[in-house]
Amino acid sequence: MLHLTAKNFATETKHSPLPVVVMFYAVWCGKCAMMKPIVEELEEKYRGRINFYEVEIEESVILAADYDADIVPTFVFIEKGEFLGSMQGIIEEDLFEQRLQKIFRNS
Repeated sequence: MLHLTAKNFATETKHSPLPVVVMFYAVWCGKCAMMKPIVEELEEKYRGRINFYEVEIEESVILAADYDADIVPTFVFIEKGEFLGSMQGIIEEDLFEQRLQKIFRNS
């Protein structure tokens, strides 16, 4: 996953030709550490169809606040610059994938 900050967030997400999943996380967060391998596996599976990124909430406080990432991990879904929704906490891989398919139907 490409690491994003406030400096490159808009360029990588809002102008992306592909749908985007952003994982807001914290380095101290055990749940985030549990979810990262799941997200990396989905990133591999959907390579070329969905872009996956990560944002560290303490490094990008305003960005995290803009997307209500007050609980970590928070997963934000963006397509064509439009915020489509989010999920928070630990999510089983099959449920995460079902949500991806539902949100990004045409991807």
